[in-house]
Amino acid sequence: MSDAAPSACCPPSDDRPDLRPIEGEEADQELAALAKAVGHPARVQILRLLARRASCVCGEIVDELPLAQSTVSQHLKVLKDAGLIRGEIDGPRTCYCIDNRALRRLKALVGGL
Repeated sequence: MSDAAPSACCPPSDDRPDLRPIEGEEADQELAALAKAVGHPARVQILRLLARRASCVCGEIVDELPLAQSTVSQHLKVLKDAGLIRGEIDGPRTCYCIDNRALRRLKALVGGL
């Protein structure tokens, strides 16, 4: 597997603490949306793959999953739309990385249950 340098596709992660509440109507809506995004085993696998990597993943996500390229692309779109991953176009391909701040937020919301 080849890796692009982290700066090639994803800017440094935002390490500021997230001070938004983990309870209340807005937090409940946010948790429901994030839970829906991770509500498929393939998307969980993609998040695990990206979380294990210290750099962007460009073409090899499809190689890691027993799914068609179009199916993987749809799962990536759901995760990106939810803000859990970021993707940047790098020539003919799109490179992805996990959004650590969004993942920390998901963990905090689940921890608040």
